[in-house]
Amino acid sequence: MLALRIARLVFHLLFGMAICALLFPWIGREAREIHVRRWSRHLLGICNVHVQITAGSAVPRAQALVVANHVSWLDIFVLNALYPCRFVAKAEIRSWPLAGWLVEQAGTVFIARGNRRDLRRAFEGLVTALKSGERVAFFPEGTTAPQGTLLPFHANLFEAAVDAKSRVQPYAIRYIDHERKPHPSVEFIGDMTFVQSVLAILSGKAIHARVTILRSMKAEGAHRRDLAERCYQSIREALHIPAPADTSAPADTPDAEPENR
Repeated sequence: MLALRIARLVFHLLFGMAICALLFPWIGREAREIHVRRWSRHLLGICNVHVQITAGSAVPRAQALVVANHVSWLDIFVLNALYPCRFVAKAEIRSWPLAGWLVEQAGTVFIARGNRRDLRRAFEGLVTALKSGERVAFFPEGTTAPQGTLLPFHANLFEAAVDAKSRVQPYAIRYIDHERKPHPSVEFIGDMTFVQSVLAILSGKAIHARVTILRSMKAEGAHRRDLAERCYQSIREALHIPAPADTSAPADTPDAEPENR
């Protein structure tokens, strides 16, 4: 069973690479988004991941800076299966077998850790994309965190929404098993490699991804620290995570750019 799932996944990744190489250079943004959504849904199906938007969610914005908590590499494909986005991610994702090339072709902007030039380039790309009407996304925690926790949000890239006079929309993501408990196969933390995480997911039981879309907020005239804090609190409450004892401000230093594992 596991061998069959691995074979299906590899074939699907190769199929996605063919689409990116042969079709993407010749089709427009809307057509690319259709392919990204369909391909992401099929990928999640192979991984036995079932996505559902929780009741009471807000209406998703067609043009917004989407920010979400970061649990797993699955997060990217869960969001793309719903509403395709351009992502900002750490440069190490490029090295993921096959998938790294795919997410790059899908329009992901990569940032090298500690590289201010990359951060500036990503920032300018986000502003341009937002002004052109796209939905762009990043994970402000900067890396993955265990379920039931939420790391402080880095505020730097929130400035893109301010400059673009766009809106910011938080998304809360959680993964549960059939008993509605946090799914043990999803954790992607510590020294775990991408391949190890893929094998854990493929060999595990069904995963239920629950996405709560939260109310968007106006970025024009706001401060990036305030936007980061408001998004943090909104996602924390949606995930029912207790408030931390230390309520210090979100990180906003030049070297605090997201890693986005």
